[in-house]
Amino acid sequence: MEIIDAIILGIIQGLTEFLPVSSSGHLEIGKAILGDNSVPEESLLFTVVLHFATALSTMVVFRKDILELLKGVFKFEWNDDLQFVSKIAISMIPAVIVGLFFEDQLEQLFGDNILLVGCMLIVTAILLFLADRAKDTQKKVSFSNAFIIGISQAVAMLPGISRSGATISTSVLLGNDKTKAARFSFLMVVPLIFGKIGKDIFSGDLRYDSTNFTSLSIGFIAAFIAGLFACTWMIALVKKSKLSYFAIYCAIVGTVAIIFSLLN
Repeated sequence: MEIIDAIILGIIQGLTEFLPVSSSGHLEIGKAILGDNSVPEESLLFTVVLHFATALSTMVVFRKDILELLKGVFKFEWNDDLQFVSKIAISMIPAVIVGLFFEDQLEQLFGDNILLVGCMLIVTAILLFLADRAKDTQKKVSFSNAFIIGISQAVAMLPGISRSGATISTSVLLGNDKTKAARFSFLMVVPLIFGKIGKDIFSGDLRYDSTNFTSLSIGFIAAFIAGLFACTWMIALVKKSKLSYFAIYCAIVGTVAIIFSLLN
């Protein structure tokens, strides 16, 4: 893989992991417009490295929160920290079920399915638009909320549905505080990413080629830096109720994608 390709893919992964615009949807659109051979194919190892970079950037941004949670958990008391971690675990259930039992069906939805991507981007836009107008509260994410948000995360496996957009919007529409919704959304994906990385590693499908070390390293750095920026920026935007900007963007891109698919 060329260095410039690694940088571009790293930046795309770092930004779209947190910004509510759907990385999978944009990749599918890019392939359709440019042609499959014009977009560098990510190897499984490269994908794992980029996801590890974004998970690490999340941990850096929320390092204080994570440390406080760990301290609370190891007190072995049913305190707020242990309850929060339990809610994270509950939120993972739907995505884990879908990932384990419907992985093949999901993969069939990817690959030149631009009409689906366009429609799902419109759905993302509607969710963001509604969430942007929700009243700000001080309500925490409840256990039942955690499971519902987990369902939205599982649905976000569809190309065109933004994971961060779906989970934050769902949380806010359930009446949760916007800042708390963003915090929960970003932290809930970390164990899933590490779980997916572990699954890929133990599957034996990863192949390391020392000649790709430079590309892997540069892609990791690009994704990590972009992730730090996007995660911090997204938190600020949620606080200021600026999700409508992304709603407009997703609506425009989704409409263009639908038109493009119908004309081809």
